[in-house]
Amino acid sequence: MVVQSTVRAAAETHSYDRASIVLKEVGGINLSAKTVERVAIEVGGELKVLRDEGNGALVRASESPPVLAVAQCDGGRIRTREPGQGPGVHDAAWRETKNACLVRMTCQTSDVDPQPELPRAFCNPEKVAELAEKEPLSGIPVPLPREHDAEPDGPDWRPKRLLRTCLSSMAPSHTFGAQMESEARQRRFFEAPVRAFLGDGLPWNWSIHREHFSEFVPILDFIHVLSYVYRAALAVQHESAQAWSLYLALARACWQGRVSEVIDGLVDWLKKHGLDPTAELKADDPRQAVLDAVRYLTNNRSRMDYPAYRRAGLPITTALMESMVKEVNYRVKGTEMFWNDPEGAEAILQIRAAALSEDDRLARYLARRPGSPYVRRNSSAVAA
Repeated sequence: MVVQSTVRAAAETHSYDRASIVLKEVGGINLSAKTVERVAIEVGGELKVLRDEGNGALVRASESPPVLAVAQCDGGRIRTREPGQGPGVHDAAWRETKNACLVRMTCQTSDVDPQPELPRAFCNPEKVAELAEKEPLSGIPVPLPREHDAEPDGPDWRPKRLLRTCLSSMAPSHTFGAQMESEARQRRFFEAPVRAFLGDGLPWNWSIHREHFSEFVPILDFIHVLSYVYRAALAVQHESAQAWSLYLALARACWQGRVSEVIDGLVDWLKKHGLDPTAELKADDPRQAVLDAVRYLTNNRSRMDYPAYRRAGLPITTALMESMVKEVNYRVKGTEMFWNDPEGAEAILQIRAAALSEDDRLARYLARRPGSPYVRRNSSAVAA
């Protein structure tokens, strides 16, 4: 049980030092942070091998094909150092992590768009500014809480999460795409009658879709769309009320599948101001936000048929993915947190992803791992 407790503490607490304290104070297990780290790296390496073998050892054998299979991926950031260089941090660098969640979900279809109007949350100036990482516009009233809204709520068409498994790795995108496909096939996602793949505008997300998930409906995360059109509205209109009114019009058009109208309108504005959509401006030029929005929407236009996705009962945001990235970052990012590249970084990502998976794969693996009290030792190995 010591190994199981040690790995679980290493996966769930913010550092190996904290894991050592928790083990001692809660479990009465007296291990140094270095020992916790050694065990975590060892088990993380074993999980990596099982992942790369792709033989289904980590997946529940009894899992049936889902009604709706959803794959999502996104990048993260982790700080690394060069190992074996003595005390201190050497060759520190920021590295991109690849993250994915594969989710079984409910699916409720409709003959008509179940929510043709922009949701209240996306009409809240404070919420939208937060999503776009901007300061809220002044003088724009915030909608009343829902309990004071006289308008009745419509049916909730949004698919519900049933079971999530997680992947995280330092691997390049072409390798990570193969890891995602392997996990999805082991979980019988390609047998699902309805399949969706969600991502933001990162090119490698869609290269993974093209190479490994082309049978899945591609959907651009709507939250990122909101951020781009909000910033564009601020650049086009300088008065708060006019900027907010323009944002609502642009966001509503995208929500209703009229993205071509949005692109055409922004392109017309650029031309009136003597700019071509292919122009390059200085980073601090506010008009750059309009150029960015035009390019983003144009590049992703084929993945923005949101009314059709809602009728099919598909998710249209990567909220589940964003949440998972935050959960991974809780363990791997910190002010003074650097990981040996690549062994230490890959190991912590493996045990964290396994701990976040909702199929108990970490507990199941530790229970049957050689040396576990629940696994009978090989007599020849003991004799040796």
